[in-house]
Amino acid sequence: MKRICVHISLCFLLLMFILPVRGQQIEATREFDVAMTGAPIFSHAYYFTGMVEVDGEMIPSFLYSDFYVFPKLVFKNHRQAKKYYRMANNIKKVYPIACEIKQTLDKTIAHLDSLPTKKEKDEYMKQAEKDLKKQYTPRLKKLTFSQGKLLIKLVDRQCDQTSYELIKTYMGGFKAGFYNAFASLFGASLKKEYDPECDDRLTERCIMLIESGQM
Repeated sequence: MKRICVHISLCFLLLMFILPVRGQQIEATREFDVAMTGAPIFSHAYYFTGMVEVDGEMIPSFLYSDFYVFPKLVFKNHRQAKKYYRMANNIKKVYPIACEIKQTLDKTIAHLDSLPTKKEKDEYMKQAEKDLKKQYTPRLKKLTFSQGKLLIKLVDRQCDQTSYELIKTYMGGFKAGFYNAFASLFGASLKKEYDPECDDRLTERCIMLIESGQM
């Protein structure tokens, strides 16, 4: 009986602590960002530009990369904060993959343009498709459904083309249609476009902060 009373008392004290916290607003401070998403995956870059004279004294000069200042986000409750930071964590995981895909695409296009005949281009693309599957399939299999849908949008952001358009251009319309039909079985679409001004404005905010080493 004593043990039950102690248990009830602990539960009551826990509820007394949790309920006010859940009801109050939560501010997205830098410290809270770090606690929820971990250390930045990129560093804030700066470059030495030489020595400059200031008031008769020579001092070193540095050029810093862009640093963004946004109005602080204020969440109504823990659920809203958790949703935002889950998205931020997903971006930190898949954004580097989208950047790699952009680099791979640029290299592929550059090499493709250097080939003189259609036969050589077709052979190169067949081999490129095999290499891409070998390189990315193990990593993509580890992504959650939400991360996969996010990656589709980030590919559009980085490459200025949807995943459907990329596949159609370099692998043909049949494969583009097939892969999109397969994605649709899971509620996704390779035709999904990135919208930084409206639907994806918070995603864009996160990316800018991540790129500058602020998140």
